[in-house]
Amino acid sequence: MRWLVLPMLAALDPPMRAIQRRIGIERLAYVFLLPTMLIFGLFSFLPAALNVWISFTGGSSTIVSARPFVGLQNYEALLACESIFVPKSCPVAGFGFWTGMWNTLTFALVQVPAMTVVALATAIVLNRKIRARGFWRALFFYPVMLSPVVVAVVWDWVLKRRGILNALLADLTNAWNGLLAWLPFHVDPVAAFRPVNWLADASTSWPFFWVVFVYSWSHLGFYMLILLAGLQAIPKDLYEAAEMDGTPPWRVFLRITLPLLMPTLLVVLVLSLIRAFQVFDEVYVLTGGGPGTATRMVIQHIYETAFVSDAKLFGIAAASSVLLACIILVLTLAQLALSRRQAGG
Repeated sequence: MRWLVLPMLAALDPPMRAIQRRIGIERLAYVFLLPTMLIFGLFSFLPAALNVWISFTGGSSTIVSARPFVGLQNYEALLACESIFVPKSCPVAGFGFWTGMWNTLTFALVQVPAMTVVALATAIVLNRKIRARGFWRALFFYPVMLSPVVVAVVWDWVLKRRGILNALLADLTNAWNGLLAWLPFHVDPVAAFRPVNWLADASTSWPFFWVVFVYSWSHLGFYMLILLAGLQAIPKDLYEAAEMDGTPPWRVFLRITLPLLMPTLLVVLVLSLIRAFQVFDEVYVLTGGGPGTATRMVIQHIYETAFVSDAKLFGIAAASSVLLACIILVLTLAQLALSRRQAGG
């Protein structure tokens, strides 16, 4: 391999020396950043700019130059509500957007704290010297490597009416009743288990619960790994000093672990909040947004408005994505400001 790499490096040396003499060594870093910035500009910044422009246009053409400029009409269609807290008071476009937005906000408020707490507890346990620690770390991280669609399909097999969970609960009920029959005294048996539509029962909160659970299960390992790295960065001598002083474990956690882990926790909270507002794949495969609109998230509204509906309202979809980006930005900045204020206090 060296016979191939060394000649290539030698060939690059003269032009790099010429560039360094031309622009100076201080600006040479920009030369190395240029390819990455070009890729980001082509595949991230340019599409984002086009999306903002499309949000001010109408029509159904996919050619940007053929779309008529309509100003703020798309935003007015989304915001023309008697109250954004009551989606039914909005026109059709606004109803879909705000229904999805409030579902997504509820999802984020439930999922982000729950997953952060579980990820932190898991990281603390896996940071200890336990048997097969490497195996357990890999096991918890494994779902992160799976495709979200694969995760949703597997859990759909588990949760559907004739799925694994209902079969397991029915077997447990039958086994319990069989055990009661062997007792020397009479105990009323448990009623036969009736299969539950875990993902389609509109009269309960089970569909929303399982959406939160499956999404958290598939992303837990990523945030656990970040928190584990933060825990390993805490100096060990602090824990040794606390142990010598006889400090109880809960006080060690509150006085040493939690304060020193705050910067890492902030990263986890910000990343998980942004990802929660972008939830789509798992929910779309599991429930399709149902039952009714109970699990219809804002990204699903954007997708269906642009690509599924017969009208192909690209302008409305683009305006929805711009509003979503602004809301995420505001929430992220508020979260950062609150965390810094607590850290300073």
